[in-house]
Amino acid sequence: MVRIDVIETLRRKFNRLKAELDERACRLWAAAEALELGHGGIQAVAEATGLGERTVRRGCEQLREGDGAVERGVRRIRKAGGGRKAVTERDPDVLGRLEALVEPSTRGDPMSPLRWTCKSTRKLAQALTDQGHGISHTKVAQLLEGLDYSLQSTRKNLEGASHPDRDAQFRYINRCVKAFHRAGQPVISVDAKKKELVGPFANGGCEYQVKGQPEQVRTHDFADKELGKVCPYGVYDLTGNRGWVNVGVDHDTAQFAVESIRRWWTQMGKACYPDARALLITADGGGSNSSRSRLWKVELQKLADEMRLTIYVRHFPPGTSKWNKIEHRMFCHITQNWRGRPLIDHEVIVNLIGNTTTRAGLTIQATLDKNTYPTGIVVRDCDLRTVKLTPAKFHGKDWNYAINPK
Repeated sequence: MVRIDVIETLRRKFNRLKAELDERACRLWAAAEALELGHGGIQAVAEATGLGERTVRRGCEQLREGDGAVERGVRRIRKAGGGRKAVTERDPDVLGRLEALVEPSTRGDPMSPLRWTCKSTRKLAQALTDQGHGISHTKVAQLLEGLDYSLQSTRKNLEGASHPDRDAQFRYINRCVKAFHRAGQPVISVDAKKKELVGPFANGGCEYQVKGQPEQVRTHDFADKELGKVCPYGVYDLTGNRGWVNVGVDHDTAQFAVESIRRWWTQMGKACYPDARALLITADGGGSNSSRSRLWKVELQKLADEMRLTIYVRHFPPGTSKWNKIEHRMFCHITQNWRGRPLIDHEVIVNLIGNTTTRAGLTIQATLDKNTYPTGIVVRDCDLRTVKLTPAKFHGKDWNYAINPK
């Protein structure tokens, strides 16, 4: 009879080793200890380790006779054919059933119970079990990986119907930009960034904080009546890789858009281009700088008169706003810079924008615009006729035109 203290010693040794042992090594270690103890050793080792006596006895036989674990240079943990059968061997139909649940509209019943629900691995496992295919959610995940499925979000690639002259307009804009660059004249890309809530609200992304001490924000995104929202309007200098953002607190109107360009010129552009004779603006076809906006053209006329420059405007075709340079050369970096940071007040917003930089040398200046910009301003035909607008030969009635100072 093996003493109790010996069994306890074996239990402690096994608990230290078991995480590092595979099935074969565990079996042979237990067998070696049993043989060392002699009579009653198999029962003692089985009690200490929780292994079955048959397992320990089989290990002893392998040690006495040589276990044949190395066959043709391959070291085996189990003998060939040993272990639990794969679920696809025990249930050959399970893969087809799983694919029918994942893609019911193409591979299965359009009225599948998971047609209109989130296809989590647990729900898929439950649906398969209900169909008589008992399986765990972890095994479902393994099967999906083997079928080349993975968790994926949606991708914005569908642009819808495009204008037949879309590509021609892109080429035309590119030629104009190159011509201005060669002449040393300013070229800017303009657009309004999405409006942002001001206050202790959640902002997408993560920021380093002391572990377990995330910054506290409100649970609901209802605008603060006093702080409201801000509308950042950006001006990006394509030649100098410099940005200007006018942070408005009122409506995003054509007046606000042109005022943002005016502020860029007086506080940044004029110093950078003292010999400028013309200005090229590339802009979206919609929003506050819409190609159809009468107020946009009237306000640009005022700006051209003040600057004493001819302003050339080139609008992007419908549905192509993401091609605007300001989107992926400036706005994306601003979003990255304030990720995970609540925009608690106007000063924080202006400072976060103004401190945005990139390794490519981007610098941005920002200012707060507290002016009011009313909506609903009507521009009469007689007012529009005062604009000295010269249409271009290509799409001059909508996308491409110049406004000359009076």
